[in-house]
Amino acid sequence: MNRFAFLLSGAASFAMPALAETPAAPANIPTSPDVEAAPAEQGPAEQGPAIVVTGTRSQQGRTLADSPVPIDVIDAKSLQQTGRTGLKEILGNLVPSLTMPALGGGGTSASVKPISIRGLSGDYVLVLVNGKRRHTTSLINNLSRVSGGSTPVDIDLIPTNAVGHIEVLRDGAAAQYGSDAISGVINIILDKSRTGGNIAFTGGQFYSKGARLYQLGADYGFKLGDGGFIHFATEAKFHDRANSSAEPVPYILPRVNGQPDPRESTVDHVYAGGYGRSNRDVIVNSSYDAELPVGAVTLYSFSTFSYRDIKDARGAYIPSPTGYGGQANVLGSSVLSELYPTGFQAYRRISERDFQIALGARGQLAGWDWDASSSFGRDSVWLGAENTLNPSIGPTSPTSFYMGRQIQSLWVNNLDLTHDYDIGLAKPLTVAVGFEHRWEKFQSKAGEPDSYRNGGYQIPSDGTPFGQLYGGLYPSPGLVSFTGTSPADAAALSRNNFAAYADISTNVTSRWYVGLAGRFEHYDDSAGNTLSGKVSTRYDLGSGFALRGGVNSGFRAPSLAQTGFSTTQNTSTIIGSTPTVTVSKFLPVDSAAALALGARALKPEKSLSYTAGFTYQHGALNLTVDVYQIRVDDRIVKTEFLGTSSNGGSAIRAILLANGVTGVDSAQFFTNAIDTRTRGIDAVADYTLRTGTLGTFRLSAAYSYNKTAILRVAANPAQLASLNVTLFGRQAQRDLVVALPHDKIVLSSDWSRGPAHALLRLTRYGSYTESSNVPSGDRTFGAKWVTDLELGYDLTKRITLSAGANNLFDVYPQKNGAIGYDGSGAYGNFAPFGLSGGFYYGRVSVKI
Repeated sequence: MNRFAFLLSGAASFAMPALAETPAAPANIPTSPDVEAAPAEQGPAEQGPAIVVTGTRSQQGRTLADSPVPIDVIDAKSLQQTGRTGLKEILGNLVPSLTMPALGGGGTSASVKPISIRGLSGDYVLVLVNGKRRHTTSLINNLSRVSGGSTPVDIDLIPTNAVGHIEVLRDGAAAQYGSDAISGVINIILDKSRTGGNIAFTGGQFYSKGARLYQLGADYGFKLGDGGFIHFATEAKFHDRANSSAEPVPYILPRVNGQPDPRESTVDHVYAGGYGRSNRDVIVNSSYDAELPVGAVTLYSFSTFSYRDIKDARGAYIPSPTGYGGQANVLGSSVLSELYPTGFQAYRRISERDFQIALGARGQLAGWDWDASSSFGRDSVWLGAENTLNPSIGPTSPTSFYMGRQIQSLWVNNLDLTHDYDIGLAKPLTVAVGFEHRWEKFQSKAGEPDSYRNGGYQIPSDGTPFGQLYGGLYPSPGLVSFTGTSPADAAALSRNNFAAYADISTNVTSRWYVGLAGRFEHYDDSAGNTLSGKVSTRYDLGSGFALRGGVNSGFRAPSLAQTGFSTTQNTSTIIGSTPTVTVSKFLPVDSAAALALGARALKPEKSLSYTAGFTYQHGALNLTVDVYQIRVDDRIVKTEFLGTSSNGGSAIRAILLANGVTGVDSAQFFTNAIDTRTRGIDAVADYTLRTGTLGTFRLSAAYSYNKTAILRVAANPAQLASLNVTLFGRQAQRDLVVALPHDKIVLSSDWSRGPAHALLRLTRYGSYTESSNVPSGDRTFGAKWVTDLELGYDLTKRITLSAGANNLFDVYPQKNGAIGYDGSGAYGNFAPFGLSGGFYYGRVSVKI
């Protein structure tokens, strides 16, 4: 703990002199089974400290400073001033402990990027909307190196202009909210304004990489009945993909009689279209939030509806046998010259429909506050591909395909009861009990046969340059760059969960707060039974100082996608003149083949967390510093590819064949394979400085540090004990511990004077390493400072003009070699601030 003592003192000395705004208080705070009522606030400049409702069921409400656990509150103004248009990027910009890599890996994770918070993947954080559990994405990050195998909530499918404020609880809370709340809770509270609204238009693009952005949003609130309201919001966005950040390749076409093809001068040699911002997105998000008092009961409902269409550049393929640096292009045989004489850029297509709808009522009965609700959500994704081919079909192959569909559904029913008892202590004892039922289902449906079948085509030796290179070879079956879902890989799984919790809290003395919570959950699948608990406390030392901390156990049940996901991946390798087709299969964990390789039914990941810190308030200065440790046992990870020549070879393939898996060279599956420990520190300071002539400065400083260590790697199962097999290899291990920056600093100044205002934000992202299976292949990328600036002016009380730049000084990651055959890789893939440089934008906002 010596290092943590040093970090604690260092963070305190760093943050203490910093000046910043107390996070804005919510305009209205909802009540729900998970979020209790609290007095409304009007903002940081005019009112007192913000009231937070996440992490407590007390009817009295708590401020940021007197909360026993660390919480960030982000108001609607802060969300708008980032100049970013999706909640993932916005929170990555504002929350120091949240990171999102530029390109986490292949598959759908390149299109719908995974996030990491406190060094753990996004499915270790629970997302609530108005206090209700949000359904997860149906897209599993199976090919992602960062947060691999995760299925988190996709918060980009919630309209940003519908958000009243966001509370980010940076502490484990599984005992209060259930599965997934290991590293924290993100509670997105919708706007509850009863009258008026806003219309805003944003446009922009990268400095030199294009990627035009157009976004139009509108929201409006209406009074409903006597004391009720309904608030609508909708947001439409078009964001194009960026020009590639790849290097040009020397040759696109096969040589003709040993000389460059004359057409080389007419083709674009910057070919890796997916290196940088690779998506073209069309997104329409909408929502409503409503309440209506009826006698002594208040009815409420909210919903979000989203449509998203993605065209993502994934994989560029050229017919030339040599690429950048003379590396062999082993995929050249898949580029059939009859269809793509100069190669092609393949595109993944995603058409997604997502919704959540909640209905509920609350009131009082026999002295108890009660809240009953039901919520249903679904994410349905159609997967396709275009500008590609199945080369095993030959020149008659289609160039666009239906690859399959994935669907994730969640139905949640809650009953929550709360009562305050006066037992003679400094404050009443709050007793909360509740019950929850969850039903969830994951479906993976097959695509069209041409997206996965083997057509048996042989490339003719026809005397053309392409035929001379590849004649007589058999291209790989299935799509190039993608994988269609076959009937054998399709799946449908569902399960029920029943939970009960108890939560008590009080101030034992006027200065000492104590909270206790416990939760029991039963799953009717392999997740079984879980029991978690939490103790939190805070002691006011006086003179603005207070100590706080807690201990909590938690869990994350394996997702249904992790249990039932299956896919078959095809790659083509040329050894000399011999065609070698490599086919790998991701096995469902309960399949006969996986069990024969030692797989076991997945069990919940278990966590034990500690947090300790202090808060300080003096005048307009607010400071919080918290250290933490999160241990997660039996973490679910992907195995290595078992059956390759260096990892089990023919012995593994014999096991697969004996269990009905034919035509496959290697396989992998999910397993509870490792224990990890994450230690870190979060420090936040803010101050508001008001001057007579220079205006008001709201300044803030935030620092986050975390480091993960692997404590245990499971031994090979008995079925593989006699084989030379690595279950969880070097690259996969290092991606868990060094692939993301350990530290992040965010400094900001929000200035206003009359109708003019400006926001300046400096963010330092620490260094990180993109690892290989051998140490010589590791690449470390140094720390970088990124500057954001926004200038605004209120033309009238209703009209505001703003202009700004994200990454003002056009910062890129350092170049660090290892360029691929297609020219990509100079900047690595994991940069948390992207690979496309600076972005400028303008915005017009009108209050209505």
